[in-house]
Amino acid sequence: MVTREQVLEALRDVEDPEIHKSIVELEMVKDIHIDGGQVSLEVVLTIGGCPLRNTIEQAVREKVAALPGVTSVNLRIGSMSDEERARFAAKLRGRQEQQAVPPLLDPAKGVVFIAVASGKGGVGKSTVSANLAIAMAAHGLRVGLVDADIYGFSIPAIFGVDDQRPTVIDDLILPIESHGVKLISMHFFVPENHPVVWRGPMLGKMLRNFFGEVHWGDVDVVLLDLPPGTGDVALDVHQLLPKSKELIVTTPQANAADVAVRAGLMGLRTNHEILGVVENMSYVECGHCGERTYIFGQGGGARVAAELRTRLLVQIPVLPATSGRGMIFAEGTPQREAIHNLARQVIAATGLRATVRST
Repeated sequence: MVTREQVLEALRDVEDPEIHKSIVELEMVKDIHIDGGQVSLEVVLTIGGCPLRNTIEQAVREKVAALPGVTSVNLRIGSMSDEERARFAAKLRGRQEQQAVPPLLDPAKGVVFIAVASGKGGVGKSTVSANLAIAMAAHGLRVGLVDADIYGFSIPAIFGVDDQRPTVIDDLILPIESHGVKLISMHFFVPENHPVVWRGPMLGKMLRNFFGEVHWGDVDVVLLDLPPGTGDVALDVHQLLPKSKELIVTTPQANAADVAVRAGLMGLRTNHEILGVVENMSYVECGHCGERTYIFGQGGGARVAAELRTRLLVQIPVLPATSGRGMIFAEGTPQREAIHNLARQVIAATGLRATVRST
């Protein structure tokens, strides 16, 4: 006859899809009763309307039914009590309340932080951030992406997840996951089309919440899509992450390059390492003959790199108009080739270990 221990052992392979931890480890399996070949049990979810309920239910049924001697599975799906939810959140945090440093910022974790900055808006900084995150995830890294552009958040729309909302468990936020990247953005916490009217201290508090109140789990690298310029959020990032590295995004135009240099100088003055410069919207390439047209001029990225004493890492061609939601570079395009080239250079420069899964 099957035993309780065998049931639990079989379910250790079932993970909560949002948290990527075993439902046994998370104490979500309750009230196992065995009567001959009949197994009854309950799985408690964090919230009653969990969107991934069917996924968990199917996995549990399959695992238990596959055990030798099991003839039927009676599975009940419940939701956690307030006390259980508090214990669950504490387990995810993995730290005592008195711990001053959030796990994500603990130097022992070895997380690499890369801020993606620009001097002005409209240069495609968020598009670069999103696609670089996806490319690094495709290279086998565990990637987080913080949409730190509190006023002009656009990362959820680029990924096509702007209609989703994160699960919140006892004030612990589970990031949205898309294309293998864990995402958090101010967009998820404000009503649609409502402006964020906050002063500097509130912006810094929200950024700290993104680090401390979001369950990031195990990540190798976190990208931060900064707001353009050298304002409060950029200052907070420099203070919170003194060892953060930076990428500077510009376009070829002289005015974009001028302000990009100022953004880079701010990073240098706070002892951040500038990994290099990304020139976006560099040219339009003819799909038939391959001829390049430099509609925004030439030389901006190289000039920024020279003034910051760093390298121009990559030039990304203009992204054609797309009919779908989001701005993810399609496979086989020059944009995708360029962003994977950038990912390889960033991985090498930061000492991250990657296993290429796809390009």
